[in-house]
Amino acid sequence: MSSNKIQLYNTLSREKEIFEPITPGQVGMYTCGPTVYDYAHIGNLRAYVFADILRRTLEYSGLKVNQVMNITDIGHLSSDADSGEDKMTKGLKREGKELTLENMRALAEFYTGKFKEDLEKLNIKMPNGMYFASDYVTLDVELIKKLEEKGFTYKTSDGIYFDTAKFPDYGTLWGGKRTWNEDETRIAKNPEKKNPEDFALWKFSEKIGFPSSWGQGFPGWHIECSALSMKFLGEQFDLHTGGVDHISIHHTNEIAQSESATDKKPFVKYWMHNEFVDLGGEKMAKSAGSGITLNTIIERGLSPITYRFWLLMASYRTKVNFNWDALGASEVALKRLYHLYLDLGESVGEIDKNYQAKFTACILNDLDTPRALSILWDLIRDENVSSADRKATVFDFDRVLGLGFESLKEENIPEEILKLAKERLEARKNKDYKKSDELRAKINSLGYEVKDLPDGQKISKL
Repeated sequence: MSSNKIQLYNTLSREKEIFEPITPGQVGMYTCGPTVYDYAHIGNLRAYVFADILRRTLEYSGLKVNQVMNITDIGHLSSDADSGEDKMTKGLKREGKELTLENMRALAEFYTGKFKEDLEKLNIKMPNGMYFASDYVTLDVELIKKLEEKGFTYKTSDGIYFDTAKFPDYGTLWGGKRTWNEDETRIAKNPEKKNPEDFALWKFSEKIGFPSSWGQGFPGWHIECSALSMKFLGEQFDLHTGGVDHISIHHTNEIAQSESATDKKPFVKYWMHNEFVDLGGEKMAKSAGSGITLNTIIERGLSPITYRFWLLMASYRTKVNFNWDALGASEVALKRLYHLYLDLGESVGEIDKNYQAKFTACILNDLDTPRALSILWDLIRDENVSSADRKATVFDFDRVLGLGFESLKEENIPEEILKLAKERLEARKNKDYKKSDELRAKINSLGYEVKDLPDGQKISKL
């Protein structure tokens, strides 16, 4: 391992910074989790591949990471702007289920299970803590009351709102105040709001909801992330991740309410965001029905790890346009990498320090996975490094990349192919190269290839 400093792009400062955790050697990391009303699409899943690479990089550097994730099973309307039909309600209607808290939780648990399966298929490490928002409503209420006591809230006919005018630094995450047209839809939808930016802390609901001193209802989506992150990571912590769509509203609102509640203690030191996965030039969106799930990829005969590999070929800060041809080419490339790795044999040697230094320089430079993959290709083809040392170094790289090299196993070769390969080896020893070539062609015709190595031969499926 190199002693280089980790450099990460901080959305808050809009520049790369040397990463220095608040507590030396330890990292508190919060990852915005899914709203579990449907299957996650692959655009959603990019956020968790990115967060996984970040966590793995920090751990690779010797840091102890405590990663916390929320599961939004209540309180998230169809837009970040507190408008539209609630997503969990939409999910119940889609499945023809009665609108009750019990059914809402059952729906959430089902889709949370599917989400966890997706994480496992993508070789994403599970967070140290993953928490349903509905289990911590009392925390939300306590936080809202604290804001109320400090004078940051006001009541309308549909809920309790945060008064952004009382937080002068509102908008610092993305760079300033918004400009609104007179017919701005958010104003029209709620004329009772004092300012267009004001957001709901608690939304009233006559049908179902949780009790509070203000009336039955649900916590706002933004408040749940503040309450959960501060409970499990403290009032100040190191890293907060999410998609770029969270910057202007959700994460901006988290900062406003959290820092107001804690007398302007800086809430998060480093904010990091991944870009979108587009589909035909348009943002992939679950709510619009344009999402491709991981199961769609599997049904096409492609590996989920291929999707992870494809994502790593671009910076997490680069928008990528999904298409099946590109994913298919990535599968071919990944299989080639796997074959080259398996050709290295069974012995595991020592990590090559030269290649490790090159890899580390890339990955510590704001998670530069495209260059890190280039170093991996160079290493695996470099015959000046012993096969055993190359294998050990690939293992080391994969601690960050998570492509599953260590779990790869030799394929079970049919007895007929093994017999032909043995005959070919004998022919080569007898210098009967004509027969050797004939046997190679026959092996190829049966869907296998044989490669000659210094210590024998290697058989693999074509």
